[in-house]
Amino acid sequence: MDQEVLALERELAVFLRRARAQSGEMAREVHPELEPAAYGLFVRLDDAGPQRATDLAGYFGVGKATMSRQLRALEDLGLVARDPDPADGRASLVRLTEEGRNRFRHVRDARRGRYVRKLADWDRGEVAELARLLHQLNARSES
Repeated sequence: MDQEVLALERELAVFLRRARAQSGEMAREVHPELEPAAYGLFVRLDDAGPQRATDLAGYFGVGKATMSRQLRALEDLGLVARDPDPADGRASLVRLTEEGRNRFRHVRDARRGRYVRKLADWDRGEVAELARLLHQLNARSES
């Protein structure tokens, strides 16, 4: 089991290093002034819909001040907006603006196209199995 875990650790390290670099590239494709972490915010807001800043900070495991700074930069660029939270008027919900959503989805769709090309010679079952195993690993990491 030790050799298998070491091999997994090595491959995940390479994968994560490349994923971080790609996140930076994709964030800059959305807007040249974005930090790499911004791409993950777009993914989360597009998938989950409007969120409180505190919930986003918790989801990404960063402090409120860090999240506030990142969101302010996105707001200044017109890519996210804050609306009053109907459940609590003292709080606000962060959402993608139409421009933010359009820019993000354009970049996301191009990225998906690259995945399709890279995996073109894989069996569909292999792709599904990889997705299942990564989901299982992510789910265990959250708990």
